[in-house]
Amino acid sequence: MKLIAKPVERAFRVVTQPVVDRLLRAGVRPNAITTLGTLIVVASALAYGLGRVRLGGVLYLVSGVVDTLDGAVARARGEVTRFGAFYDSTLDRLGDGATFMGIAVFYLRAPAGTVAYGDLAIIISMTAIVTSLVVSYARARAEGLGIDCRVGLVQRAERIVLLGLPTAIGGAGPDGLLLFWIVSILALASVVTIVQRIVYVYRVTGGASAPDAPKGS
Repeated sequence: MKLIAKPVERAFRVVTQPVVDRLLRAGVRPNAITTLGTLIVVASALAYGLGRVRLGGVLYLVSGVVDTLDGAVARARGEVTRFGAFYDSTLDRLGDGATFMGIAVFYLRAPAGTVAYGDLAIIISMTAIVTSLVVSYARARAEGLGIDCRVGLVQRAERIVLLGLPTAIGGAGPDGLLLFWIVSILALASVVTIVQRIVYVYRVTGGASAPDAPKGS
C-alpha cells in the first residue's frame, strides 16, 4: 500500500508535462535537472536548520517536483542510462539525509523552552535519517538481486509531501509540535516500510529455504 494513489501520480504527470516539454525544447539534460533538484533540497535543509521552516517546506516541495522531471526528460529523450539511475539515486539519498539533518539542527539551535520535546525531537530526527536511508537501501539491494521492491507505506514521494506540505503551510507549529509529530510519523512509517520490504523479499526469494545470495559490503 502506498499513501499516494496511482490516480494522483497520473494527474501529477499530466500537470507537469508542459514543463517537461519546455525542458526538452531547451535541450536540458537529465543529469543537470538531477543536480538542480539536489541543490534545492540542500537549500531546503539549510532553511530548516536556520529556523526558516516554512521556506524549508516550500523548497522541499519544489525539489520533489524537480526530482520527477529528470526521469521524464530522460525517457522522452531516450537517454535512460545506468549512470543516470545511479546518479539520481545517490543524490536522492544525499537529499534525504540532509533534510532530516537540517531538522535536527533546528532543534539543536532552538533556545531552551521554545520547543517541546527538544532532546527527543533530535533523537527522532536522527532516527528518521537512518530509516529513510535504509528504506532506499532495501529497495536498491533487492533490485541488485533482480527483485522489483517498490512496496511499502512511504517512499520518497510520500516523505516529500507529508513533510513539505504541512511545514510550508504551518511552519514548525506552536512549540515546534507540528514538525515534531510529522518527523515522528515519518520515522515510524519508514520503520514499517523497512519491515514490509524485508517480508516482501523474504516471500519472493523463498526466505531461508533458498540458496544464500552473495553478500555485499
